[in-house]
Amino acid sequence: MSEITALMAPFDTQALLDEVKNWVEIETPTGEDAKVNCLLDKIESDAKVATARTKRFPGRNRYGDKLIVSSPWGGEDPGILVVSHVDTVHPVGTLTTTLPFRIEGDSAYGPGIYDMKGGAVIAFLALLHLIRNGEATKLPIRHLFVPDEESGSPTSRDLIEEEARRARYVLVTEPARDGGKIVTSRRGKTASFELKVTGRASHVLKPAAGRSAVRELARHILDIEEMSDYEKGLILNVGIIGGGTSCSIIPDSAFASVEMFASDVALADKVIERIRSLKSYSTDVAVEVTTQVGGRPGYEKSPQIEALFERARACAAELGFVLEGVNGAIGSDANFTAQFAPTLDGMGPDGDGAHSHNERILIPSLVPRAMLLLRLFQTLA
Repeated sequence: MSEITALMAPFDTQALLDEVKNWVEIETPTGEDAKVNCLLDKIESDAKVATARTKRFPGRNRYGDKLIVSSPWGGEDPGILVVSHVDTVHPVGTLTTTLPFRIEGDSAYGPGIYDMKGGAVIAFLALLHLIRNGEATKLPIRHLFVPDEESGSPTSRDLIEEEARRARYVLVTEPARDGGKIVTSRRGKTASFELKVTGRASHVLKPAAGRSAVRELARHILDIEEMSDYEKGLILNVGIIGGGTSCSIIPDSAFASVEMFASDVALADKVIERIRSLKSYSTDVAVEVTTQVGGRPGYEKSPQIEALFERARACAAELGFVLEGVNGAIGSDANFTAQFAPTLDGMGPDGDGAHSHNERILIPSLVPRAMLLLRLFQTLA
């Protein structure tokens, strides 16, 4: 057995993959509290069997519960906080239709497997490994599972920040980026827009008497999506549309929901103002825009975060691979924790296709990323 293989010995690729499959096959769309809580029930049960401490917080507003799994050692002392979200963007039924769990070559596919059940699983199993082997670390470890990150963590933010305030370090298990890089900052800006168009209804045989809200909306959809500038990291996506009541009536109402993601804050501000100022193309048609700018604070790389990254890089070097850092651009729960404690994000396995029907993780990355988390648990003090 080589030295590197020996270092990786605590984890088996097939065992990790089997548990990832178990989590993926419990569908957990954001806002489906009963579904999310099914997975939390499993996590809580497995934690208790391993003699971990657990604390559960009831959900609200159709979001699921929150769960903290803690090491039996260290009590309430400041320690290592791991943050994972168990919700996904995929609706119930995705698993049996457009994105079934499957393995093709070195890739495993499934809803939420990359964002972020793969990362949540390996961090959880690393903690359970320590507990089962009676290996108390220098710092207590608390793993916080939240149900609503994909919606901006509206019911979890307070708890995330409360736990971060008493943490010495925070590790967030969002997926790795660009071939295995971890995230050391998240600049950028997000915003969402709701477009409401009001026209005038009429019988389809008297089109001159009507004003089509759907036609008006269609023109704005094209305008908005053409504002995207992928080279500059500006993305606008019209994700939900609707309107009209009957094919025999000129539609007097239509709506669209739009998301914006931007790595350049100044550019984002210009686009937000441009969308807020949309004017109707047609007379007697009203266009109303409601804007919600992302509420996550900035996550800038501080000297303390740089020191934590260097510790992670040293652990990776011991394990036989090179670790790099990257700006993650769009926000995550790391934006909340970085205000209070040094934070690394992107600790999950490598892969791609987040939020798509091709979402996948790279199976060979499971053991090295699990070992990286384990070594950080063991060495941080």
